[in-house]
Amino acid sequence: MYKTLIVPIWGVILLLLGSAGEAQAQRRIQRIDREIQKTVFIPKGTWMAGGTVSYSEHNESNLNFLVLKDIEGKGYDFSVSPYFGYFFRDNISMGARFAYKRNYLDLGNFDLNLGEDFNISLKNLYYLEHKYEASCFIRTYMPIGKSKIFGLFNEARLTYGYGTGKNSTGSGAEYDGSYQTVQNMQIGFAPGMTAFITDWSAVEVSVGVMGFDFKWIDQETNQVEEGRRRVSSGNFKINLFSINIGMTFYL
Repeated sequence: MYKTLIVPIWGVILLLLGSAGEAQAQRRIQRIDREIQKTVFIPKGTWMAGGTVSYSEHNESNLNFLVLKDIEGKGYDFSVSPYFGYFFRDNISMGARFAYKRNYLDLGNFDLNLGEDFNISLKNLYYLEHKYEASCFIRTYMPIGKSKIFGLFNEARLTYGYGTGKNSTGSGAEYDGSYQTVQNMQIGFAPGMTAFITDWSAVEVSVGVMGFDFKWIDQETNQVEEGRRRVSSGNFKINLFSINIGMTFYL
């Protein structure tokens, strides 16, 4: 008689546990209707083309700033990056991007004064590098609310770059120079915001690329010594000082 009573009791317990688990699962998968409707921001079949350009220049003559003394130098940074793409689905495009970057620095004199026992003086520093990059990307757009003017986008890209550069110090018998080639591979994404100013053109603002970067540097000094460097890094922080502004046209 004891055995015939224990079986129904355990059956009831298992039934209650199963019912409670089913009710909890139903509550877990319940979704909130946020009334978000899919909106066509840029329709399928549209072509896009645009680019970004940046240039900065500096020129110092007998400049003194804190511990930096008698700075004589000049230089500039220039970059241009055209791109194009095709929307194979509503709000989703695929395309290619090309970039050219050039950095130049000619520092005639540089003195670092940290006291009587620690002074550094550098003269005739020269640096020049130019680099080419090619990228393939896929970009997705999302309107802000129901707006047809303002929207957000995210661009995932794969980039390969190749560049050459040279740097030197001193002059005459004390001249020392190096020549180097640089290759890099980058896998990342760049979020941004777009605002249409006409029916076919928009202004875009995006932050620097976040993701993984791999770099290979081969160097030759005084046409005799050889050196190599390998660098890999991951960056998933938004840098507000690397904001890019450009124009995009939709045809």
